[in-house]
Amino acid sequence: MSRGAVADDVLHALRDEVRTFLRTELADGAFRPDVDSWMTGFDPDFSRRLGERGWLGLTMPVEYGGQGRTAVERFVVTEELLAHGAPVAAHWIADRQMAPSILANGTETQKRRYIPGISSGTVFFAIGMSEPDAGSDLASVRTRATGNGDTWSLRGTKVWTTGAHIAHAMVLLARTDGSTEDRREGLSQFVVDLPHPDIEIRPLASIDGEAHFNEVIFHDAVVDSSALLGVRGQGWRQVMSELAFERSGPERYLSTLPLLRAWTGLLREHGATPEQRRTLGELTAQAWALRQMSLQVARELHAGGEPDVLAAMVKDLGSTFEGDLVSAIRDASGAIPRRTGGTDFERMLAQAVLHTPAFTLRGGTNEILRGIIARGLGMR
Repeated sequence: MSRGAVADDVLHALRDEVRTFLRTELADGAFRPDVDSWMTGFDPDFSRRLGERGWLGLTMPVEYGGQGRTAVERFVVTEELLAHGAPVAAHWIADRQMAPSILANGTETQKRRYIPGISSGTVFFAIGMSEPDAGSDLASVRTRATGNGDTWSLRGTKVWTTGAHIAHAMVLLARTDGSTEDRREGLSQFVVDLPHPDIEIRPLASIDGEAHFNEVIFHDAVVDSSALLGVRGQGWRQVMSELAFERSGPERYLSTLPLLRAWTGLLREHGATPEQRRTLGELTAQAWALRQMSLQVARELHAGGEPDVLAAMVKDLGSTFEGDLVSAIRDASGAIPRRTGGTDFERMLAQAVLHTPAFTLRGGTNEILRGIIARGLGMR
């Protein structure tokens, strides 16, 4: 059996275990299935329960509190959580990309300080990348980190920072050398503990009235020199490796799957027209194809590869599919989205409609991703 391969019976047993847990949680009323739950479903207690079962930090080494399992086993767990619309937002960023990044680039002290908490579902992270007026131009970083011997002073603003209001730490991308004209050169990453007396976190309300995004302002915030993550000036390279984890996971095509499951349940209960059956079949086939692509990324990541181009393809195609699914179900069902006062399906449909504009923007716009794909294919 090759590295990363797991026997089918092991994967089936793991999937059954996760499904049983989720059905029990639903029966107990512990959560309500939601669309886009990995972005907006903040429930620290639920994250802690996952950690207690060993379902966070799955691919992290045992010596750092992880489970030492494979990326494919992690894929199985995350797939079930997303398909059930479980509230996983609190731990999502930390488990998905901060733990792998700290493992790859961090000091031994950073690994032992942060990874065990991430794996237990008790330490949450935010990402400090995007900046005001920069759009998707990640390389135009203006936030500055100035070295003062034993400390760094941080000044600047980050925006669209998911979960910063509950995070225990943030991985920040800042300019340590050169100027903004240097673009990808002179950037470095820092692990910044939160809250901090000189870091201001302001909520940003989204179209549905929720506030999972934040604006984070650094008022000459001083951090210890040990906060530097990886090598000074290598921040761009580190971030690009990190983004393969962010862009390729099943959340890039499963954000709206709870809506598809809910609609399927209604069709099973009340019957379906031939047109509705065709729509259901087409959506299912597209989801299955995206699943195979995302699984391949998981296999390549576990083998130590850097599948940046395939990850960009998954994010581009997957986030487009998520929005298409909402339109197709809305048209085929004839239902009216209702934020309040309707059925669970109508509430979920309203949720999906309001979240759809963000699907192709977050994690890099599709235009940016297509540029990455073109470069990877030698077309530019």
